[in-house]
Amino acid sequence: MASPVSAPLPHAHSPESPSGTAPTLVVFTPAGVLLKAAPLKLALRRLQQMGFDARADEAALAKFQRFGGDDETRLAALHRVAQQAPSVALASRGGYGLTRLLDRIDWPLLARAVERGTRWVGYSDLTALQLGLLAHTGAGSWAGPLACDHFGRSEADGGVDEITRDVFLEAMSGELEALGFRCDAGHDGLDVTGTLWGGNLAMVNSLLGTRHWPKVKGGVLFLEDVGEPVYRIERLLLQLAQAGVLGAQKAILLGQFTDLKASPLDRGYSMKTLVEHLRQVVSVPILTGLPHGHVRMSLSLPVGRRVQLVVERRQALLGWGH
Repeated sequence: MASPVSAPLPHAHSPESPSGTAPTLVVFTPAGVLLKAAPLKLALRRLQQMGFDARADEAALAKFQRFGGDDETRLAALHRVAQQAPSVALASRGGYGLTRLLDRIDWPLLARAVERGTRWVGYSDLTALQLGLLAHTGAGSWAGPLACDHFGRSEADGGVDEITRDVFLEAMSGELEALGFRCDAGHDGLDVTGTLWGGNLAMVNSLLGTRHWPKVKGGVLFLEDVGEPVYRIERLLLQLAQAGVLGAQKAILLGQFTDLKASPLDRGYSMKTLVEHLRQVVSVPILTGLPHGHVRMSLSLPVGRRVQLVVERRQALLGWGH
């Protein structure tokens, strides 16, 4: 379901704060453990070369079982970064761990950091943080790259994807106003507006029924996931449909569902047939091809922003500049 970006993209440039100094960027570890320091060091060096005053939080390399430090350590790191209010608060990696912290996060503190100019960035497990922030305070964030996954990858493993980097730079500078991508056929003429929200499908569903769930109606919901069999993806999507979530949106954008675990029992059952079935269940437009997810080339998306989604033939444009 991957599809290349086909709309004009911004040119990369070094971000700059209003004072003319390099914007501050703090890498922190709120979820899964970083097993090695090398990817973090490489990510920081590259981020500095990109124009950021980048550094790691003091607990970024903490380790406890599968987590980046015990719950107290990770919660303290999250609140410490919020108090510092850097220009960018970038998660080192996802994994699992934020669910443990949701009931104890000082959401107004994180929102005050946003008011002071902080952009919280990440995806995967960070979906829980981003949607919790939206639910409790209405503050926005960015579903974007992770420090080690996207900027700490060695050249032998593919290095940094240029589009991911360029879009990230434009987003963090505040100049990014729209993104384009090639979607599947059948949506020509679509023109809707609504709050952009979503993220990792498993994490979205994990919040359903909790006080951390953002009650967005008339929105544009984007979803992605990794390492799941197709039937589990369908089950999660049908749960959202049966809970009334999908039907309450203006449009649904399906990003990249990668490392699918096939089974000999599938017998022709696939993501394509899943989408066909889902379209019979809900009448909301369901578009595929959004370049976002657990892939090298992944666009940064403004969670909580009011966006306009326009489709001409198979060219989708997602804009929020006005």
